Amino acid sequence: MQRFTLPRDLYHGEGALEALKTFEGKKAVICTGGGSMKRGGFLQKVEDYLHEAGMETKLIEGIEPDPSVTTVMNGAQVMLDFEPDWIVAIGGGSPIDAAKAMWIKYEYPEITFEEMCKVFGIPKLRQKAHFCAISSTSGTATEVTAFSIITDYEKGIKYPIADFEITPDVAIVDPALAETMPVKLVAHTGMDAMTHAIEAYVSTANCEYTDPLAIHAIELIMNNLVKSYNGDMASRHTMHDAQCLAGQAFSNALLGIVHSMAHKTGAIFADYGAHIIHGAANAMYLPKVIAFNAKDETAKKRYGVIADYMHLGGSNDDEKVELLIKYLRQMNDDLNIPHSINHYGANGLPAEVGFVPEEVFLERVEDIAANAILDACTGSNPRQPSQEEMVKLLKCCYYDTEVDF
Repeated sequence: MQRFTLPRDLYHGEGALEALKTFEGKKAVICTGGGSMKRGGFLQKVEDYLHEAGMETKLIEGIEPDPSVTTVMNGAQVMLDFEPDWIVAIGGGSPIDAAKAMWIKYEYPEITFEEMCKVFGIPKLRQKAHFCAISSTSGTATEVTAFSIITDYEKGIKYPIADFEITPDVAIVDPALAETMPVKLVAHTGMDAMTHAIEAYVSTANCEYTDPLAIHAIELIMNNLVKSYNGDMASRHTMHDAQCLAGQAFSNALLGIVHSMAHKTGAIFADYGAHIIHGAANAMYLPKVIAFNAKDETAKKRYGVIADYMHLGGSNDDEKVELLIKYLRQMNDDLNIPHSINHYGANGLPAEVGFVPEEVFLERVEDIAANAILDACTGSNPRQPSQEEMVKLLKCCYYDTEVDF
């Protein structure tokens, strides 16, 4: 038996934000990030619509990118004091992910962060509140997924919380919010969405319900991401839908080791000046992982199907895999994303010398590999890497060398 779970209601298209007027409840907490939603007037609209629905509101503002365990615990305390029956999260993946984790702690104040991270082990939610997610970026699709990513900065590790309980009750996908994204964010979130769709399609948990969503998302991203990056607003609107379709696919089909590696390299080099931004990490690692996974015959065939839908050519699956890798590398060039960690510079842009020194990478690579293998996304990858293979794969991602094992 397999399960396919999505939000009960998904409002999409221009003006979708107005759905908030129809919500029933007494109190709503609104969780948001650094200020772009306030500057764009969207936060005020959310408050106004909820007030129109007869609710008292309270803000939890300033949720940082890559939210921390501390942020989650502090936000949950605000909820415990205010006692909302709706949690409304608006912004990119970070405020929505943080709000999901706060929701768990609000409903179960005794739960520890370690217990939250037990895969599909969260107790029943919705005893106190329902959850609405409003996405402003076109990538994470956390508005429709059963996942939340929280960073433990003491360990330098991002932990995925995975449970269908945290799938939002309502998702609002209003393209007006995506217009506010800076181009760097368009690039990184767009490649995150492409990775979601490709990993969902080749995942061992794929099924007839997830495949069409993944394939159509890939087609839309292929045709619209670079145009969106170059300022075409019609394409940016389409990307907002495309990333949501990719999210619906991966929330049910799960992901693979591109994400495992991105989670475990994201914060581990923070002491050397920067995070490896999640979408950029995915973009760099995806071509390498495709080459690694394609040694598995079933995965190779499925990559071939993706290449066919993308009309890339190729007379056999080996050629199709090569063309798919080449296409994705060209996309990275078009989006100004580096190909490897050693060229990953400030703000996720290509640099002659990246911010992660070679000796530091080599010192930490064994631990990164061990943690990546333990990541929740590894189990559904089509080819299970050994510790030695994961280390070799990470080295290919550092040096941009060929995956021949």
